[in-house]
Amino acid sequence: MKKMIARGVAPLMAALLLSACAAPEFKQPAVATPTAFKESQATPAAAANDVRSAADGTTWTVGRPAEAQPRGEWWRAFNDETLNGLIVDATANNQNLTVAAARVKEARAIAGIAEADRIPQIGVGAGAQRARLSPLEASLPQGTPVAAANSYSARLSASYEVDLFGRVSSNVAAARGDAGAVEATYRSVLLSLQADVAQAYFRLRSLDAEIATVNHTVQLRDESVRVTGRRFDAGDIGEFDLSRAKTELATARSEAIGLQRQRATTEHALAVLLGKPASNFAAPSRPLQDASALPLIPAGLPSTLLERRPDIASAQRSMEAANARIGVARSAMFPALSLSAGAGGVGTSFAEVFKWSSRSWLLGAALSMPLIDGGRNRNNVVRSEAALEEAVGSYRQSVLTAFAEVEDNLAGLRILAGQSAEIEAAVMSARRSADLAQKLYDAGRGSYLELLDAQRNLANVERTAVQLRGDRAVTTVALIRALGGGWDAAPAVAKADDTAQARN
Repeated sequence: MKKMIARGVAPLMAALLLSACAAPEFKQPAVATPTAFKESQATPAAAANDVRSAADGTTWTVGRPAEAQPRGEWWRAFNDETLNGLIVDATANNQNLTVAAARVKEARAIAGIAEADRIPQIGVGAGAQRARLSPLEASLPQGTPVAAANSYSARLSASYEVDLFGRVSSNVAAARGDAGAVEATYRSVLLSLQADVAQAYFRLRSLDAEIATVNHTVQLRDESVRVTGRRFDAGDIGEFDLSRAKTELATARSEAIGLQRQRATTEHALAVLLGKPASNFAAPSRPLQDASALPLIPAGLPSTLLERRPDIASAQRSMEAANARIGVARSAMFPALSLSAGAGGVGTSFAEVFKWSSRSWLLGAALSMPLIDGGRNRNNVVRSEAALEEAVGSYRQSVLTAFAEVEDNLAGLRILAGQSAEIEAAVMSARRSADLAQKLYDAGRGSYLELLDAQRNLANVERTAVQLRGDRAVTTVALIRALGGGWDAAPAVAKADDTAQARN
């Protein structure tokens, strides 16, 4: 009867021990996510002055991490071959991306090291030595001559840790989670690089357009100085009008010079993204004249695009790794069983090593368990559990940040579209006002101050229109970045290891 009870209790105790030290089952933390973006809920009944973005009316679903979904080469939606070439160059040469790819290799190697503990470790060794013992060591009377002798040995050894309480499996799971997080971080660096290149490119084009606008203003101011100077020489006007004309010319030239500084800084930043020395890189002037070529986000865009955000995927993998490390910490509180074996031979010549009579072997098993550790292992468990709580908090924060970024950029595109519509109307009115002011001044029916005011207003409105076009392009890229990439099913970008190999 006692034997039957013992047989029934033993498996139960083993199961309890295993469950006590194993990593807890990973459960996806709950995150309060909306079923739709607020900025995508505009309806035709909205106020007449509200300008709706291309994504208005979209229905969204609750997102779950799905980093492996394809993104496609989203930048090709801009139909700009120059941009396409810049992103290809950046992907091949950017040094931050090289660092991220190297970290992926390192993380995968660490995961491989952890995997190696699953199989027995086998080694082989051989050696030769020549030694002379003292008479005392040879158990001979003092003063007895002892000749030097040669000895040869060969040995095969093996060792294996029995994964009784899940230390090895938990360590492997943690290493895999870390590797997954690093790979997701690589994709985050890649996406950020592509978006940064696109945004720097559009800022450069926007500055080129702004410079062209200011240069046109300089030409008008220069012509005004010449005309005013002739009228002053003829005695038609006083020196006041001539001085104001020269002041406006100098001011416009100063603004043009300031924009050149901004362009140079932006060009240098783009060179760094491309992995090129700023001194050897020059981007030709290509003003951004029209915002109509910017891609529109499809109306049926699903919220599953958020699931592909690499920062969310990285946080997810980090949670899984932290969860597995709880199992590693718990297993340290329980016995560890190691098996070892060895076989070989020793002889006075190399041939004798392999004789049956020279054989030797060893089999062993070692069971170790901490008894008094001052609370070290218990505190390691607490630390691991706290690390999991931290990872969960980081994951939830990543999701909240992702929703906020999408809302920001949807709102930005909507508002910028409204501003652009209004500023285009303002440009037409300002041009009409400037033309009328010029005609009145030429006819002697208007003052020079009225003409300057109309021309200055036109220049400011035209610059604002140019800046808004650039802002719309940059915000469109920002929205794509916030969504985790493009929205089509085009082939995904190269993997981290493929990219790294291509550079070697």
